[in-house]
Amino acid sequence: MGVIEDVYEDLDTDVEFEEFEAAVEDKVEQMGGLADEETAAMLIAHELRDEEADTIADIEPGMNDVKFLGKVTSIGEIKTFERDEEDAEEGRVCNVDVADASGSVRVALWDEMAAAAEEQLEVGQVLRVMGRPKEGYSGLEVSADKVEPDEDAEVDVQVLDTYRVEDLSLGASDVDLVGQVLDTDSIRTFDRDDGSEGRVANLTVGDETGRVRVTLWDDKADLAEEFEAGEVVEVGDGYVRERDGDLELHVGDRGTVERVDEDVEYVPETTDIADLEIDEVVDIGGGVIETDPKRTFDRDDGSEGQVRNVRIKDETGEIRVALWGDKADREIDLADRVVFTDVEIQDGWQDDLEASANWRSTVTVLDEETEAAGNAGTDVSGSGDGSGNGDRAASDTGLGAFAEDGQKAATEAVSGGTGGEESAGSGGAATATATAEEIEFTGTVVQTGDPVVLDDGQQTKSVETDASLRLGEEVTVRGTERDGTIHADDVF
Repeated sequence: MGVIEDVYEDLDTDVEFEEFEAAVEDKVEQMGGLADEETAAMLIAHELRDEEADTIADIEPGMNDVKFLGKVTSIGEIKTFERDEEDAEEGRVCNVDVADASGSVRVALWDEMAAAAEEQLEVGQVLRVMGRPKEGYSGLEVSADKVEPDEDAEVDVQVLDTYRVEDLSLGASDVDLVGQVLDTDSIRTFDRDDGSEGRVANLTVGDETGRVRVTLWDDKADLAEEFEAGEVVEVGDGYVRERDGDLELHVGDRGTVERVDEDVEYVPETTDIADLEIDEVVDIGGGVIETDPKRTFDRDDGSEGQVRNVRIKDETGEIRVALWGDKADREIDLADRVVFTDVEIQDGWQDDLEASANWRSTVTVLDEETEAAGNAGTDVSGSGDGSGNGDRAASDTGLGAFAEDGQKAATEAVSGGTGGEESAGSGGAATATATAEEIEFTGTVVQTGDPVVLDDGQQTKSVETDASLRLGEEVTVRGTERDGTIHADDVF
């Protein structure tokens, strides 16, 4: 054998020898005598190996031909089209989504291959694909030249009828998932490379196994305005992508998001406020003990931003939360019980830690969720029966203080009462009822105005008084407590 045959024999390629030999001869001619046949053969072999994609994530639009292995996750319908040439037969194409552990890609099968796909391909099959990558309407796709099943190969990608959040993996497509809406974002616009305007919006949904951000593209972005936190929806024909290290479920032109009448339990696993450390990204929850008005400011690029601060408390401590952008518009009131997910812990004012809720964060007001749960049979308390009388210990998460027995007043929710007849940490604080009760309470002013809010380190009380008080001042109030509020006769 000659040197060209020797190099070819060592090369694992579907390219025919005659084609390889012709490419070597062309390379020798192009090099103008600077390379002999062996060197030219090695250069051609190197170029061919460059087109071997180890994973789907290695495929790039600039490649000429690629070969890769992938599992079929969905098979589209055959579409027909008219060719440019006169008297040409009608063209056919079938789009097949294939995936491996690194990602997924759409493969376009043409004419005879399209017909064979409709008759012979099945979801879950592993295929060896050779084709030409290009940038398609929905992103990267491969126009197939050759496709054949490989029954002996294995690709680690799950293909399920219905997914839970914990089942999602990079590359999964044709995903159907049922979850509870935790938060919604406004619609944003952007400019594509081709000059057209794109639209995108987000939902965050959760189930008993976790939560995931759902990204809605173009016409589907309008769906973000149709749902409210606490509703249960089914996402259909979604596909999984990765962003900043997190998996997201995307909904494109084929996807759907519909309201469904199903029970879904989402139990957030929050971190106790006392355990927070700077630069962490965590989930926290607590009762609102202080709210500030929304403020606007000018960014460096001339646009206007907005922020609003609230302060929350759980059974271990309290922290200020900065709500940025659209999050500042959320209706959060004193005594609401709120969960903030994916907040960044930063160094705040006077060396206190502060939580920052940005575009990645979600804000869930549990009072709203509980009302929605009563209508839809959804449980957000962690009890499993929708009653709020959870079996989980108060120390399980920072939300352990949120179970309630139906007799607690709003002020006890603020202080982190665990339910039952006594408030956690208070050692037997009186249960609020419609009956008036004389009470004396000493605490620090954590909110001025109407009402004043006092905190003694174990519980928080709302106080109606005309007295002029300052934040941080320690006072004692004496008066009648009705419906969870002390109507002060004396303040000293």
